[in-house]
Amino acid sequence: MNRTAAVERNTKETRIKAELNLDGTGIAEINTGIGFFDHMLDGFARHGLFDLKITADGDLQVDDHHTIEDTGIVLGTAIRQALGDKKGICRYGDRILPMDEVLALCALDLGGRPYFSYEAEFAPGKMGDMSTEMVREFFYAVSYSAAMNLHLKILTPGNNHHMAEAMFKAFSKALDQAVTFDPRIKDVLSTKGSI
Repeated sequence: MNRTAAVERNTKETRIKAELNLDGTGIAEINTGIGFFDHMLDGFARHGLFDLKITADGDLQVDDHHTIEDTGIVLGTAIRQALGDKKGICRYGDRILPMDEVLALCALDLGGRPYFSYEAEFAPGKMGDMSTEMVREFFYAVSYSAAMNLHLKILTPGNNHHMAEAMFKAFSKALDQAVTFDPRIKDVLSTKGSI
């Protein structure tokens, strides 16, 4: 089974291409024009063992909002498409992940109903060239485009860089768990018969 997707999104504000392989080895080629965001997406791919290519050409002369949000839409769409009918996957994933002084929690459900819960207080400002407020906007876009129920919380806060990195890595590990096949699951993991 080939669990890959290629998604392209072109608007007046951004032009974004992504290729995703859910059964990869953590190879990433990321170029969004936002260095810190590239670093976060590289960590997502590496720690989730996803192969991910993303190129983004956005209106960075305005700010980073459109590029990051639209990248979230494209990545979420790629996740949804790569999953296909979801037969045999674990569906749920969770991870509590430490990053130095920070502790982050991620729990998700690939059940086809989007929902997003987010609890994290970043100090206002930027991490490199990425606005702290865009962490929330990115994950919101991913969750709704992927039709996933996503909960992200910072259990123990710390500096902005560590909080963002812990959230991206916790998300990648939880997603890896959710997309993993379990041989005991013959169809989809739902009493409804579809997700």
